[in-house]
Amino acid sequence: MFERLLKKIALQLKRASIPYMVIGGQAVLLYGEPRLTRDIDITMGIGVDGLDRVKKITPIIGLKSLVQKEKEFVERNMVLPTIDKKSGIRVDFIFSFSPYERQAIGRARDIKLGNSIVRFASLEDVVIHKVIAGRARDFDDVKSILLRNPKYDLVYIKKWLKQFDKSLSGKFLKIFRNIEKEIS
Repeated sequence: MFERLLKKIALQLKRASIPYMVIGGQAVLLYGEPRLTRDIDITMGIGVDGLDRVKKITPIIGLKSLVQKEKEFVERNMVLPTIDKKSGIRVDFIFSFSPYERQAIGRARDIKLGNSIVRFASLEDVVIHKVIAGRARDFDDVKSILLRNPKYDLVYIKKWLKQFDKSLSGKFLKIFRNIEKEIS
């Protein structure tokens, strides 16, 4: 179900020349411990001005918008929530063109699913996203990713978490260091 939908999304994003990466639970399945996930999160390298491009491909994929006033919702939340009409799987299209997201999309890995290629966020970028999301489940995901993949770019992770600490007034680097201590 998920694989079929991921392949359809990847194909249409490629045809529309929209840079993207799969993040969230689907990316965790690639790097961490398998767990139940009910949705697909796609970060795109376009701003909200690209909404019409996304709206053109969603019906081709078989997705229906979950909001009425899409433009206003996307401008406010930077996400277009949709649902697959056949399976009921939710797909969130996240709009972003920040320097970090642009770099993360450039670092995304091409993963072969059957005869298709789907772009998944790098291990390090999944860790960064999960630390910033900040839920207990996200921290568990980070632990499982780091335990299963002991070779990762620590400098890259710390660099970006430090920058997010400054821009978002967070304690993301401290949280990451605590997670590292827990698993060592």
